[in-house]
Amino acid sequence: MSTNRSLIRRTAAVVAVATATLVLAACGSGEADTAAHGGHGDRTPTPAASAPASASAGQGGHNAADTAFAKGMIPHHRQAVEMADLAPSRAESAEVKQLAEQIKKAQDPEIKTLSGWLTSWGEQVPAEGAADHSGHGAGGSGGSGGMMTAEEMDQLKKVSGKAFDTAFMRLMIKHHDGAVAMARTEKADGTFPEAKTMADAIISSQTAEIDRLKGLLG
Repeated sequence: MSTNRSLIRRTAAVVAVATATLVLAACGSGEADTAAHGGHGDRTPTPAASAPASASAGQGGHNAADTAFAKGMIPHHRQAVEMADLAPSRAESAEVKQLAEQIKKAQDPEIKTLSGWLTSWGEQVPAEGAADHSGHGAGGSGGSGGMMTAEEMDQLKKVSGKAFDTAFMRLMIKHHDGAVAMARTEKADGTFPEAKTMADAIISSQTAEIDRLKGLLG
């Protein structure tokens, strides 16, 4: 009997040790799995991975043609406003004065809009006066953008009455021709919807003003 009891006790002890070992192993495995899954859980959510794509999308929608359009049109508009500012004190024709006021009212807000686009794109807004009279002048519409040279602007400032009216209208026709050409380039090559909409408006309004100026010149 004593031998049997001893054998039973020994067997029970072995079973208890084996059971305890299995329980500990299972707990360790569960913790490892939890840690592993927890680690993956921390890394797998997509917001951090998708952030660059979101930032890229937010900065998108425009291209180099849009940037060139904005940077070119700002000094172009500034010069048109400068020319229009001369009309109240120098023009003789009431129609020239009215047209000059119309040009100023249309182009001042567009300068602000164009500047806002460049700022939002991380681009530099052309400095005031930096390109108004340099590098744009002598060649009519086309590549020069129809901008006046410094000499042409100086001559316009020196005249008044009918001489001013005639010079203003001729120079503004050339100036508007340049703006229309720039706007057509934006429509063809740009991708920013608001810039293309502005280009449409420039083509429509300035083509009408060119016709009006030519009619006044006879």
